Amino acid sequence: MSDTSAPESSIGVLVVEDEAVAARAHAKYIDRIDGYHIAGVANNATQAMAALTGKIYGLDAEAINLVLLDMNLPDGHGLQVCRAIRGHRVDVDIIAVTAARDMQIVQEALSYGVAQYIIKPFTFPIFKSKLEAYSSFRNSLGGDSTEGEVTQTDVDTAIAALRTHTVAATAKGVPDAVQTEVKSVLGDKPGQSAAEVAVGLGVSRVTARRYLEAMADAGMLARRPRYGAAGRPVLEYTVLTEDT
Repeated sequence: MSDTSAPESSIGVLVVEDEAVAARAHAKYIDRIDGYHIAGVANNATQAMAALTGKIYGLDAEAINLVLLDMNLPDGHGLQVCRAIRGHRVDVDIIAVTAARDMQIVQEALSYGVAQYIIKPFTFPIFKSKLEAYSSFRNSLGGDSTEGEVTQTDVDTAIAALRTHTVAATAKGVPDAVQTEVKSVLGDKPGQSAAEVAVGLGVSRVTARRYLEAMADAGMLARRPRYGAAGRPVLEYTVLTEDT
């Protein structure tokens, strides 16, 4: 059901998520952010399109401004929902909230105009920063208004807003001082394995791997297999920069 008590300027959000626990968590996060309210919750792609095209009794499709879209749905991929939204010319923005990390999926999602891409698992500060960035982007272009003209500066400011509201990444269970040391070791020679980093840090390989994996999960490091030697590929780690 839509929230009829929400202020007119509030951004109505449709949460599309098949996992009930995750859907409730996203809804609670949205309730904690000023300027947003829940317009509805859909558990699959079919329900999402029904909500967006005014086919669910009691839910006002025009009250939906933003879709928080999971990519892995039981009856279709999130990219199919993106395609359907654009095909039906539904005037909403999309933020992907998903565990999908495949670069091809990310690129295709962006081609459908996805405004933000939030990778699970994430913390509330990360979630909040993305939605605040979206708010700035939306406000820079006049919100719901389609009247008037914009300048190059207006467009540049709006696009920049999507990238400025960021939260410094941090790895759970890894002290800040250790994170700095890891970055320093990898800065001297990118693409090191856990064993190689362990030597630089003066810790065991197991401890180094725990640090590296936590930092990689937090989006601070990139990891990839190192091929060339016999046996199981070794993972190597590189510090991610804003341009990576």
